Amino acid sequence: MYDFVNGPFLWIAFAVLLFGSAWQIGSLVLRSRRTDKIFFDHARPGWMFSSIVNWLIPYGSRSWREHPGTTLLTFAFHFCLIFAPLFALGHVVTLAYNWGMGWPSVSDPVTDGLTIVFLIAAAGLLVRRLTKPEVRIVTGPADWLLWAVTVLPFLTGYLAAHKLLLAPDTMLMVHVLTGGIMLICLPFTRLAHAFLFFFGRAFIGSEFARRGTKTW
Repeated sequence: MYDFVNGPFLWIAFAVLLFGSAWQIGSLVLRSRRTDKIFFDHARPGWMFSSIVNWLIPYGSRSWREHPGTTLLTFAFHFCLIFAPLFALGHVVTLAYNWGMGWPSVSDPVTDGLTIVFLIAAAGLLVRRLTKPEVRIVTGPADWLLWAVTVLPFLTGYLAAHKLLLAPDTMLMVHVLTGGIMLICLPFTRLAHAFLFFFGRAFIGSEFARRGTKTW
């Protein structure tokens, strides 16, 4: 089981992530070209770019500024979600050993700090879903499941790094398994906003700006 999870399963997860994301993006663009001809006739690259950039900057959009607490949690969550796994020493060394490619890494204490910040932000966003009526009403079982799918790789990674709860090899296997499940889910669930965000913000930003209203 350990060898399968750390070998073929991980390859399958990365393949599903890459090909699934490419399929989603390709099908979205083709469908949009077919059904949104008016948008493409009037789309302004400058408005698209401004919309994307301002929503990527903390407090850059009006909505971010109106909800400072949520903005802080959201940016802390997403920054650590990307930065921690990408630059964790263990991940960089593993990639260099298996694929012969690598990049600079951060120290283990820095990775620990990012993981803890991520878990705190995730807990904060969970509390928001539970306590804000306008958020709770649009939250379904799939959202709770996706929250767990996103959080578990970080929690198990921290436990594996510090040899807590389970035997080190077992916890490492659980960490890789949960991480792989998250990668597989990404193209086909709401986690796809990792790349659909750019399309959505470009579309909404350009369309609303054309009508005289900015979305940032």
